[in-house]
Amino acid sequence: MPPPPHNPVTPGQAAVASGGLTGTGSWKRPGERAWSSAMTTMTFPSPHPAPWPEAAPAALGFDAGRLADAVAFAQAHEIDWPYDLAGHLGRGFFEPPPNNEILGPLWPRTAPAGLVTRHGVVVARWGDTQAPSQTFSAAKSYLSLLAGVAVSDGVIADIDRPVRETVDDGGFDSAQNAPVTWRMLLTNTSEWEGTLFGKADSIDRGRDLGAEGQGKKGERALATPGTHWEYNDVRVNRLSLALLRRFGRPLPEVFAERILGPIGASSRWRWDGYRTSWVDLPDGRRVQSVPGGTHWGGGMSIDAEDQARIGLLALNRGHWAGRQVLPESWFAASVTPCALNAQYGFLWWLNTGRARYPAAGADAFFASGAGGNLTWVDPATGIVAVLRWTAKDGAAGFVERVMGALQA
Repeated sequence: MPPPPHNPVTPGQAAVASGGLTGTGSWKRPGERAWSSAMTTMTFPSPHPAPWPEAAPAALGFDAGRLADAVAFAQAHEIDWPYDLAGHLGRGFFEPPPNNEILGPLWPRTAPAGLVTRHGVVVARWGDTQAPSQTFSAAKSYLSLLAGVAVSDGVIADIDRPVRETVDDGGFDSAQNAPVTWRMLLTNTSEWEGTLFGKADSIDRGRDLGAEGQGKKGERALATPGTHWEYNDVRVNRLSLALLRRFGRPLPEVFAERILGPIGASSRWRWDGYRTSWVDLPDGRRVQSVPGGTHWGGGMSIDAEDQARIGLLALNRGHWAGRQVLPESWFAASVTPCALNAQYGFLWWLNTGRARYPAAGADAFFASGAGGNLTWVDPATGIVAVLRWTAKDGAAGFVERVMGALQA
């Protein structure tokens, strides 16, 4: 279990709303119900520590027996990772020595857990949904939210402009890196070249997510920025550092103030950097840049309930209980398929053509991290579900069974 978090969160508001995906309709006080033209409601949980609203599966259109079968299936498909994450990564799961050197804290993972919500109401849960655990690359989607804050605030004026125009730290000076735009970093198409915090981008070149921990990496020649898609943790960490430079504040502070606070999250989460990722800010503060995953330790540690809140915010395109936390336009852009990978948006996985999870909606999207950490957002049905430490085949079977349990 991670030690107590260092990121205090200010509670947000709670309400029931209609028209959550479009922003139309009326917003009501807690406890009131507002019906949209589609006769669906959206419930926003009250701020922590109030419990999530729960209902019997049938009240939200599920067959209770089939939904129970989906939960049992997830429970029976725990990821085959050991609980000792430090040992697991230290033995070279992602890559062999010396590139596997751990730079940030790692804690034993928790037991599997998860929950299913529809229209903001919990209909199923298992395990300890309030136990924080490192969530690996699901944190990339949280960087996408922070980029949305930066765009909304004018901190980033145009995501199609080169990053070097507003970030002058030497990281975008070379001929290879000078053309890199914010959009390229957000879509994993930057081809950024360099070493950051002791990790070279070449470590993840040629990475095959389908053979994670087994495939050979590091030998692909670089392409022109914007012409090749690749899942590369060093480049995502370069985005994180660039966002830190633009905000002039540690990203966990911004995330607490602008995302988790307004949605009423708990204070159990924490977002750690590397021992090598300390940087100096213009105001004289020395702070850690945080990674978009836990590839080399650190990263986001968060519980399933807070992840479900983030998923509910995404489901509602940035609306939360009468407040526009992020612009709808940012979410529309974030789930638009990248030109070089139809299954990827702005650091969110997509389900274009139902290729990733055939049973889920074609408009579904996911925050996904190694180890079986998944937040599934399904706009067509209003489902937000969180899986922690579930095997890949278990996640696919779970999604299929949840959708099979849906009756209306």
